[in-house]
Amino acid sequence: MPDAGCEEPESVAGACPRLRDTVPVRVLVVEDERRLAAAVKRGLEAEGFVVDLAHDGPTGLYLAREGGYDSVVLDIMLPGLSGYKICERLRAERNWVPVLILSAKDGEYDQADGLDLGADDYLTKPFSYVVLAARLRALLRRGAVPRPAVLRAGDLSLDPAARVVRRGSAVISLTAREFALLEYLLRRAGEVVPKAELLSHVWEATDEIADLNVVEVYAGYLRRKIDAPFGRHALRTVRGAGYLLAADGG
Repeated sequence: MPDAGCEEPESVAGACPRLRDTVPVRVLVVEDERRLAAAVKRGLEAEGFVVDLAHDGPTGLYLAREGGYDSVVLDIMLPGLSGYKICERLRAERNWVPVLILSAKDGEYDQADGLDLGADDYLTKPFSYVVLAARLRALLRRGAVPRPAVLRAGDLSLDPAARVVRRGSAVISLTAREFALLEYLLRRAGEVVPKAELLSHVWEATDEIADLNVVEVYAGYLRRKIDAPFGRHALRTVRGAGYLLAADGG
């Protein structure tokens, strides 16, 4: 995508607050299309970022590991090693550098795969430099937040990409809704999550069900699958507040 349908960097310089009078923010851009990579570099440098480029997967992985970058902008379709694999390997090594995937693959499953493998954000091509710079600033404000490829609470694990849940070595079969509920609770392990929050994130706005009681019903289903057969008590009701999934797995 040589032109990428992007606005020229010069047209957005000064459109957003730049990173002035601060420690330089170093960004690695891993993009095999050299013309586009150079354009992204110019656009981000116009916003005050310090940018390095890599044009293949192995080089991108090496620099992301060793370069001490504040953020990585990562294409998916790269020679030598895909962006998915780069992100997966970084997270497996507990390297939590913020990763923004920038890709022409705009399918919902492509985006879900990237996020499930540990990316922090996903932006599709064509894109706006204004939005790209703003997304990077948002990632930098959040910092290097852990996004493991496999979610864990003690011996309870959930792999979003493979759609597999285990208690120790035992595989647990869950429905799609049970899986979504457990995934959200695992991402907030150790915290009390209100029923209303669970309802809004796990049940789609188009669902006919809008009763908080449905959360109680599915919490019961989960307990019977992830706790009861193993003599555990991971999923706990906090009366008047919501639900808590014990960080140690119960």
